[in-house]
Amino acid sequence: MSRRAGVLIGIAVATVAGALVAPMMGVVSLSELRNVPIFWTIRVPRTILAFLAGAGLSLAGMTFQAMFRNPLVTPYTLGVSGGAAFGATLAIRLGWMFTFLGVSTISLAAFAGALLSLVLVYGLSMSRGTHSTAILLLAGAAMSFFFWSLIMFVQYLSDFTGSFRILRWLMGGVETVGYNAVLDVLPFVVSGSAVILCYARELNMLTLGEDLAVSRGVAVSSVRVLLFTASTLMVGGVVAVCGPIGFVGMIAPHICRLLIGTEHRFLAPATLLFGGLFLVACDTLARVIIAPAELPVGVLTALLGGPFFVWLLLRRSRSGSVLA
Repeated sequence: MSRRAGVLIGIAVATVAGALVAPMMGVVSLSELRNVPIFWTIRVPRTILAFLAGAGLSLAGMTFQAMFRNPLVTPYTLGVSGGAAFGATLAIRLGWMFTFLGVSTISLAAFAGALLSLVLVYGLSMSRGTHSTAILLLAGAAMSFFFWSLIMFVQYLSDFTGSFRILRWLMGGVETVGYNAVLDVLPFVVSGSAVILCYARELNMLTLGEDLAVSRGVAVSSVRVLLFTASTLMVGGVVAVCGPIGFVGMIAPHICRLLIGTEHRFLAPATLLFGGLFLVACDTLARVIIAPAELPVGVLTALLGGPFFVWLLLRRSRSGSVLA
């Protein structure tokens, strides 16, 4: 058995163990869980949702980092989070509190915002007649700043209650009752992950550079569009339900590179599993760290991500490698 295969199996075992232990931890003790439906209606779906969200954000982050050849890129760098957050913010400000086909209008508005961001980023890129990584990155950054400025404007116009609800949603979280939220996220994560896993070879080529990828028979433009769209829709689906949970898409892929290397046939499944495990662990810690209150998991990942970002930036500047 190769070292990479052994590490991947170890991550899979740790993921299963973490998923089994996480629902048993919290303010309510395990003995009390036998007398109330909290275990199956809150703890288990929350753990599943955290795993799906972490897996989707991490795999999308790995994909964007390979496409842009930069480990500092996150799924939110390209404006997806800003578009989704603006959609949700607008829905809260307008008082859209009903559901459609079992999905809240806030989630629908957030996903619509993510789609709008995708269309605008591609529109800006096409206006230059190219889908180059530099143009896509600049367009995404521009859209991100634009949407967050709109969010601040809408929040300023809201009353105290609306402003608080907007702020709480922007913190991100995986709180859920029942399995509706899980079913809302599941199709996006499964379909997006399937596309990315099937294009592991192409990701290897893109990491080495566009010219080399073309020489190896990779249709760079079409592959980039497919991967970018699949990753963006997956992130949009997650953000629509869970809000913007930052830094997961940067931390998990980089840790997996340190553990398993840059070969995407191993890195992609490792990132999927480790990313899910990472957010499950963060959510479990967020439930108990200030008990009996709960800390929004997005706040905890941000607290972890800030120092990690600085460390990664310093490490990359010393090593000089593209995907250190």
